[in-house]
Amino acid sequence: MKKSDKPADPKPETPRPDVPPDEAIVPAPAPAAEELAALRERAAKADEFWDRLLRTTADLENFKKRAARERIEAGQAASIALLQKLLPVLDHFEMAQSAAQTAAAPPSGIQSLQAGIAMVQQQFKSILAESGLEEIDATGKPFDPLIHEAVSQIETADVPEGQVVRQVRKGYRLRERLLRPATVIVAKKPSAVPNDHAA
Repeated sequence: MKKSDKPADPKPETPRPDVPPDEAIVPAPAPAAEELAALRERAAKADEFWDRLLRTTADLENFKKRAARERIEAGQAASIALLQKLLPVLDHFEMAQSAAQTAAAPPSGIQSLQAGIAMVQQQFKSILAESGLEEIDATGKPFDPLIHEAVSQIETADVPEGQVVRQVRKGYRLRERLLRPATVIVAKKPSAVPNDHAA
C-alpha cells in the first residue's frame, strides 16, 4: 500500500463552553512599568517576611529545646545536691547496723545504739528541712481536709468535735506544696446514752 503524501486534516478545535464562539479572546494587557515595579517590591517584601518567619520559627524551636534541656539539668543538679547531703546519713545508718550486729547487748550498749540512731534521725530531718520539707503537726489541731486525711472518728467529750485526737501518720509539705496529708483520727460528739429506766 502506498502512503498518501497528503497530510492528515487537523482536528477541528472544540469550542470552549464558557466562551461564546463569536467573541474573540483578547490577551490581557501587559502591566505598566510602575505596576511591575510595585509588584517586584511586594515580592521582595514577601520574601523578606518569609525569611524572617523561618528564622523566628527556628529560634523558637531552639529556645524550646534549650529550656527543656536546662530544666532537666536543673532537676538533676538539685537531685545530686540532695543525694550528696543524704549520703553521710546512709553511712551512719550502715555503721549503726554494723555495730548492732557485732556488739554484745549490755544495757549501756542498747542505750548507746538508741542514742546513735536518734542522732542519725535528727541529721536526716535537718537535711530534709534545709531542702524545704516541713512536717505537718496535726495533733490537737482542728481537722483541715486540705492537709489532713481522716481514717476514723472517735467519740469523746474531752476535746471539741472536729479536732484531731491522734495523728496516725505524719504529713509533709514541700515549700507550701502538700506532699502527703497527715493521717488522723478526729473527735466527734458522744452519742446520747439511751435511758433504759424511762417509763
